[in-house]
Amino acid sequence: MAFPERRRRAALGLGLGLGLALALLATAAAAGEGCRVAFDIGSSGIRAGASNSSAIPQADIDYLGALWAGNGMRDTVAPTIAALRELPQRAGFDAGCERVGVGFSALRLAWQQDAGDLQTALARIRTDSGVAVLVVPQGTEGAYAYAGAKRALGEKFTTSHVLDIGGGSLQIAGESSSFGAPLGQKLWQRLLCRQLRAADATPCALQPMNADDVAAARAIAAGNLQGVASALAGPVSMTATSRPVTRGILPALKRLGGARIGPRGLQRADIGAAIDRIAPLTVAKTAELAGSPANHAAYLLSDLLLVEALMRASGVEHLKVAEIELNNLTGLLADDRAFEWGRHYDCYLDRLRRTGEQAYLSDPSSCPPR
Repeated sequence: MAFPERRRRAALGLGLGLGLALALLATAAAAGEGCRVAFDIGSSGIRAGASNSSAIPQADIDYLGALWAGNGMRDTVAPTIAALRELPQRAGFDAGCERVGVGFSALRLAWQQDAGDLQTALARIRTDSGVAVLVVPQGTEGAYAYAGAKRALGEKFTTSHVLDIGGGSLQIAGESSSFGAPLGQKLWQRLLCRQLRAADATPCALQPMNADDVAAARAIAAGNLQGVASALAGPVSMTATSRPVTRGILPALKRLGGARIGPRGLQRADIGAAIDRIAPLTVAKTAELAGSPANHAAYLLSDLLLVEALMRASGVEHLKVAEIELNNLTGLLADDRAFEWGRHYDCYLDRLRRTGEQAYLSDPSSCPPR
């Protein structure tokens, strides 16, 4: 669903301000002043970055799996604390740098399941690691993605928006507009598994799918993406940077044959043809034809359906593809609001318990004096 207007404006303001913030941060880092360390906490792990280092160490932690199992944050608090302590040491980051972490779809889900449990878990993480972890709205996550793509691709970034499909959420992020939804690769397939196969396991046995199944899947996707056109508001072009496209869909279409992959990228019509071709097949046969490992092929059909629906909803006929290691660290390191909340963390946690991700959008200066 689309963002409420207040959230959309907040995301827009962050996106427009990141360019200046990044420039100021780079100047300060070059001068050795005000160094920062940031932690990008995704659905399957943590990446760390610093304003005065190019290293990006990471640790694998399955947050979504623990949440789906009904365990909340219980199984992930200890490995999170360990990662927040060890990753900066591994990369040689300065010990005196200010530190903050930001969580996305998995922590938003944790708040929905049990706000009090999340508050308790984050308080323990701060006490034992020294890192304040925030939960940001989807729009802010989109602004981070746009900043990361623009910095990584430079002049090669020629489209209005970047498409980033994570495990738990997706973003179509631009400089002046964005759309996001909890429909990342794993959550999207989980939705299909539940609605088409009455199964909670992910991945599930979606294939073979008959024509009615495919039509139903397309309808589910369209229903969940109704807000795309109004959120993006204008002619849209997209560059896909995440692995479900760069290492899944793109090589599969090349192997399956018949796709016309030119300078403008993947054609929506070819994605639709690939869906119709592999839907009646087993995952094993799909893996054979696409040249993919079975565990990757299990997501190929649902990934194709999602990307086709995103292109249709945004009016995009061609999708550019760029192989970059996109993360949220560039935008997060430049996010003054996030680091200010790290200095008012008790106040933040109280607001988080009551208002969820909206706590990030409130004003840290309105907190009582520390």
